Amino acid sequence: MQNIRSISFGELLDFLKINGEKPYRAGQIYDWLWKYCVSSFEQMNNLSQNLRELLANNFFIDSAKIIAQQISNDKTIKVVFELIDKKIVEGVIIPSEKRVTACISSQVGCALGCKFCATGTLGFSRDLSVGEIYEQAFKLSQLSNEQYNIPLTNIVFMGMGEPLLNYKNVIGAISFLTSQKGMGLSSKRITISTSGIPAQIK
Repeated sequence: MQNIRSISFGELLDFLKINGEKPYRAGQIYDWLWKYCVSSFEQMNNLSQNLRELLANNFFIDSAKIIAQQISNDKTIKVVFELIDKKIVEGVIIPSEKRVTACISSQVGCALGCKFCATGTLGFSRDLSVGEIYEQAFKLSQLSNEQYNIPLTNIVFMGMGEPLLNYKNVIGAISFLTSQKGMGLSSKRITISTSGIPAQIK
């Protein structure tokens, strides 16, 4: 079974055509996956039951759910996400007078072992997918709205992992974060923090 958020719009379109579905359904499904970030096909309530079952029988959604959160005295919120394989990553929402910044993860653990970083002591487990990276930001923005009445204004890749060692998926997630089909953020409001991977720095 394939992760539906790992296939392109064109691949989704081909799948639907092969199975006798109308092409416009691809746009509806993409909206559910990226604009609304649903965690199950049953939530796609403008699709027929047959189509939802077809999707569920062929794909899964790599959702990341919030299982714990802690609010500090300065209103910073630390969040724990559980991934579909039960692995854990962390994110943080940092409010300030003029902005709300989300710090998100790019990997489960980290292979670099930097002395100043607690994540380095965990070792490396795996890269996060495009969907898992994106969903952290999406859900932190929802939480920001709930807590501060304002969505995220900025994102920084300073959570678990080295972003440039998961370059393809980080860039893929950013493409949805900045797309009007996703969160529609300005690319100027996204920062990648790195320990320094020369091959990926341009």
